[in-house]
Amino acid sequence: MTITSAEAADARPAFAVKDYIGRTVGSVLLLAVAAWLVWNVVSAPLQFVDVALAGLRSGSLYALIALGYTLVYGIIGLINFAHGDLFMLASVCSSILLTERLGADAPNPRSWALAVVVMVVVMGVGAGVNVTAERFAYRRLRRAPRLASLITAVGISFILQWVGLYLNGSGQRIWPTVVPNGGIQIGAITLDWSTIVVTGATIPLLLALSWVVTRTRQGLAMRATAQDQDAAQLMGIDVNRAISFTFALGGAMAGAAGLLYFATFGNTNYSDGYQFGLIAFTAAVLGGVGNLPGAVLGGFLIGQIQALNDGLPHGLGQGWSQSVVFGVLILLMVFKPEGILGTRTTDKV
Repeated sequence: MTITSAEAADARPAFAVKDYIGRTVGSVLLLAVAAWLVWNVVSAPLQFVDVALAGLRSGSLYALIALGYTLVYGIIGLINFAHGDLFMLASVCSSILLTERLGADAPNPRSWALAVVVMVVVMGVGAGVNVTAERFAYRRLRRAPRLASLITAVGISFILQWVGLYLNGSGQRIWPTVVPNGGIQIGAITLDWSTIVVTGATIPLLLALSWVVTRTRQGLAMRATAQDQDAAQLMGIDVNRAISFTFALGGAMAGAAGLLYFATFGNTNYSDGYQFGLIAFTAAVLGGVGNLPGAVLGGFLIGQIQALNDGLPHGLGQGWSQSVVFGVLILLMVFKPEGILGTRTTDKV
């Protein structure tokens, strides 16, 4: 169905007014946030820096988990709700393997070397679990209605939760960490070792993932499959292999995030996947779901939003942490539904 040029002309002023109002409200909100940040910087500059550094640590974890959501959505349009529980399972497996089986219970060179080995192992486990789920569940529903895949993802999420409950128990477990307390003193500011470790491990992983997606043949196959599966198959690309490889990459990122979370925070809980998965999904949507740089940007932004709200003297406090995060998401969806780095698409009729 098409519209006439007269109808299109009549519609333009309405859209122009709507866009103008949206831009005006958005500008006012940005100015209000900027004023709030300046207020806190002036009131407690050192506390502001400490809190921002803490947000860098949690933002790194959110970015790693968010990449799994955005990779899978970008190639087959599936929101893999089991991804957060895969992160949880990786953290539980890391704690059991590193602490109970290998005895790495103190910050020393031996424990650090073992932590690197365990990270590689849990990245492989995460990739394997994700590929298995794709092979035996999602692949069979690829041509089915979208709702069937979503329900299947929720079912796999419950299965992973049960495995985590079996391995970890029903309560939170506290573990000795291999990351030392304290940090590097820079004047009056302390850069925690946990922030250094998490960020220092996250950045190379993000760069490696970007290289794989943009510079390798398999990455090219992934991008071609994301654009048009049928055309990619006609060009000789193994679509099933490309999709499985995508799930493997996302699972590996979740595995790395699980190890980093356990090694720095020192606790595990079978319900961690729900909270971290939901926030990471929010980060992916905030940055533009299906966009790799957007997922990373969204993860770091969510980490900063949470940290600044929870730790600044003029914030709403931890009790409002989740409300602030999702309030920001709602506002963005109202004024920029495609996300910060997402591309607006139009439906053809």
